[in-house]
Parts: sequence; structure tokens; C-alpha cells
Amino acid sequence: MAMAAPPPPRSCDTFVALPPAAARGRVVFGKNSDRPADEVQEVLYVPAARHPPGAALQCTYVEVEQVGETHAVVLSRPAWLWGAEMGANEHGVCIGNEAVWGREEVAAAEALLGMDLVRLGLERADTAEKAVTVIVDLLEKYGQGGNCMESHMAFTYHNSFLIADRKEAWVLETSGKYWAAEKVEGGVRNISNQLSITTKIDREHPELREYAKNKGWWDGEKEFDFAATYSYVNTARMTTSRGRYCEGYKLLNKHKGIIHTPWFANY
Repeated sequence: MAMAAPPPPRSCDTFVALPPAAARGRVVFGKNSDRPADEVQEVLYVPAARHPPGAALQCTYVEVEQVGETHAVVLSRPAWLWGAEMGANEHGVCIGNEAVWGREEVAAAEALLGMDLVRLGLERADTAEKAVTVIVDLLEKYGQGGNCMESHMAFTYHNSFLIADRKEAWVLETSGKYWAAEKVEGGVRNISNQLSITTKIDREHPELREYAKNKGWWDGEKEFDFAATYSYVNTARMTTSRGRYCEGYKLLNKHKGIIHTPWFANY
């Protein structure tokens, strides 16, 4: 009896290589996405622009306050929504996002998609750390949520982000409005569909630890580990992401010092 062919591999992973891991002093950033195969994807250039005071900006589901000036961006995005899976701006800032789930429930109400936050970070920040600030400020004000599929099938999640510029990178991971950020100043870093920030936390939501303590997730005494505290493996995607995350990290480390071929994929 013939064996059924295994399903094709699917993954959503983002990585960055900074000098000295990246060759010739360059920064290499890449992302692979597992969006639906029949979804229309487009690469879009949006020029820099100035906006009048008090202007409003319509994102995928909700309207936010526009800023005075926005940077030029190149985006890779599903054509039906306002935001982007990944992109880069005129200052060399690159951002990609991943779906994550944890102990905090995903809100059903429409808010900013993680992909909206990717684009907003690129349009409003000229460094990676400024993009972290842009995203967390918007997260606090407008929240995250809404269906990430064009079809009627509901698919909602929280988000992690890998944000890089020419000097450094940041990993920003969220659970509802709560978040932690890790600074990466050299070497390699990757993210998949799981929380990956542990005890190295360089910036965080001011109530991150107290909230976890009140929920009974952390006793307030042992060293605080963001991923261990806020993670909850409750989806098939998360149960398979750890293998991808670990294998991706091993592959990047194997090629440290010779990583040089930039790729920008969205399949």
C-alpha cells in the first residue's frame, strides 16, 4: 500500500544576523511566512509624507492618530489589509512579526493587527529602538486584536517582532498589552511562533511583573523569566514552533561569520 505523502513544510520564522556574525560588516534580515497559499501578496512602496495636524489614519480595522511626518517604506503584505508582514524603511529599519499565543487571552474585538504595528513602526521610527517605543505606545493606546484572515475563518493572535537597524536589533514580544523587549547588539537572533525572551529583558511594560504576580503566574521571588511566565502551549502551531526555533538558531550559529546572502521571502 502506497504511503501518503507528508504535507509540505510550513513555517513562520524571522531572523537577523549582525556583525560579526554577518560578513563584511553588513546586517542580514530575513523572514519566511506561512500565510495561505492562495492569498494575494504584494510588495508596496510608500513614499515619505507630511500630514496636517489632527489627521486620522485608517488602519485595517481601527483609526489611529496620524503623525506629522512618515518615512518612506517598502512593504511585503497581504493585499487585503493595511499593515505588512515585513518591510524596511528609508533609514534601514527592518521589522517582521510572528504570531504567538500565551496565558493572556486574545481579545475578540477589532484593534490593531500585529501587521498594522509593523507598518506603523516602519513609518514612524528611524532606529530599531524607536520602533519599539512606537509599537508599545500604540499597543497601550489602541490594543491588538482582530481577525488576521480575509476569509470568515477566525484567526487571532498576539505578536512578537524582530526589529533591526544598521547597528542593533530588538526582539519585542507581547501578551495582550503587556510586553518585554530584548536588545541584540551582535551575533544572530531568530523568532518563531513562541515567546523566546527569558531573563534578559532590557525594556518592559511597567506592570509586567506585578500583573503576573497577581495572576499567580510568578511568585515574585525566583528570577523573572518572561517566556516561562507568560507562555501557555495551547495551539498546534506553538507545539511545533520550538523545533523550528531551535533548529533555526543552530543553523544561524553554524554559519556565524559567513552569513552574507540577504533574502527577503514571503511564501
